Amino acid sequence: MIRAMNAGMAEAQPLPAVSHDPIRAKIEAMGNRLNLPTVAKALGVIEGEHSSRRPGGSDELMEVRAYEAGDEARLIEWKTSARQGRPMVIRRERLVTSRVWLLLDVGREMTASCESGEMAYQIAANALRMFAALSLRRSDEISLVFGDAASITRVPFNGDFCQFERTLDSALERKWEHTRNIDALLTYARRIKDRNALIVLATDEHALTKEHLQEIHRITRTHPLTLIDVATANPFAAAAGATVTDALSGRRLPAFLRDKRAAAEVNTHREYMAAALERELSHMGGHMIHAGSSEAVFNDFIRLVSRALAKDTRNLVAPATGLGGDSR
Repeated sequence: MIRAMNAGMAEAQPLPAVSHDPIRAKIEAMGNRLNLPTVAKALGVIEGEHSSRRPGGSDELMEVRAYEAGDEARLIEWKTSARQGRPMVIRRERLVTSRVWLLLDVGREMTASCESGEMAYQIAANALRMFAALSLRRSDEISLVFGDAASITRVPFNGDFCQFERTLDSALERKWEHTRNIDALLTYARRIKDRNALIVLATDEHALTKEHLQEIHRITRTHPLTLIDVATANPFAAAAGATVTDALSGRRLPAFLRDKRAAAEVNTHREYMAAALERELSHMGGHMIHAGSSEAVFNDFIRLVSRALAKDTRNLVAPATGLGGDSR
């Protein structure tokens, strides 16, 4: 049952990285259209405002205002609050170049298909492109890290967004013959020395369990963390005539096992697990994007940074929805 729930609707053999993905034009346009202050503030809030954890740093003061519902407690400046007699929030703009670590699970499980017809790793890679597009606009240093059961490989990156795409595409042209090792990726993330660097971990919805939350909590103590949690296709809800195979063993799921009741039970379980994981990450100060297509990830990414910007939402949503995103 567990193996079947983790199965993906996929062709017999994994495909190479998509070179003509329509979502890429939206990602590149998003990075180009947003002005630098908007990009810097959006990423800064997602990162939990590094400067709030660096008392006495050389960051430039951006804003002092009263605490509002929805603000993170970590942003409260207690000395200023004591002087004002009410909770006050201080935000600062970092004057130093940041570093972003993009970690991608490249285990064979990531070749499972999603409802959009994409493979999980293709959606995860597009999510990383979204962060890279904004991070490079902010002149951040980016490191790509790929992990499976055979190795953990870091690919330092220097260049523009086009070069980033070439580097990522080249890395995804692989045999996908090893299973995942999410424990090794989490351990690698925890040992990243440059504290406060943004860490983005991309995997699928089957990778993380309750046992991993303790390691994630250790990471969030020193680094802002965003999890890309790709939703794979429900094997019990496959269309008639579709071939459903397990991403690990390649075994086919018998057609008689596919029915509405089983599909509903799997959907309910997955939704519960995703909500529980997102709730735990939120308590730790992290963020999560859970979606089953590149289009949905793009829209969720826009909503994530829009919520982070709060009053500046219009600066972000206006150009983003013009790129074909969800404008509802």
